[in-house]
Amino acid sequence: MMGRQGKLVIFSAPSGSGKTTIVRRVLPMLPRLAFSVSATSRQMRPGEQNGKDYYFLTADDFRKAVAAGDFLEYEEVYAGQFYGTLKSELTRIWAQNQDVVFDVDVKGGLRIKEQFPKQSLAIFIQPPSVAELKRRLEGRGTETPETLKKRLDRAEEELSFAPRFDLRIINDDLERAVAEVQAAVTAFLQAE
Repeated sequence: MMGRQGKLVIFSAPSGSGKTTIVRRVLPMLPRLAFSVSATSRQMRPGEQNGKDYYFLTADDFRKAVAAGDFLEYEEVYAGQFYGTLKSELTRIWAQNQDVVFDVDVKGGLRIKEQFPKQSLAIFIQPPSVAELKRRLEGRGTETPETLKKRLDRAEEELSFAPRFDLRIINDDLERAVAEVQAAVTAFLQAE
């Protein structure tokens, strides 16, 4: 299978919960961690780089990689729009003697946790409320009324999975949430 196996820290949350912001803040504090770059079939957004933000694949190439068994987990998040974690990311990061951080959707996070139950910490970042989530998503200025409704419907479903995570952190105060995450991840990485 794979060489050395390290630990895995999984972050999942509904879109707009602040998960990516928290991960970006915590990563520099924990040099043992390396970010697992996800793959997606969605279009690249301005400022994004292939291999840094995501591995951008066509929907066809994504389906071929799924058929070949190249994914640890994947999800067709919206019709024809896939997101997933390539197994090669684990190999790449563990070969550098680092532990892996995932910023993945809720179902993907639970799938990774199921495959590595003892060596992973699954953290669910929760918005203070669905109303606050709606406000944050509207504030991004990237949502149409249709995509906003889709994201909020999806968020309601994703919130129901929160109890299956090892740790839930409510992001109502970013500084406190970052401190809680840093403390929990540090303790997890130090435990043998």
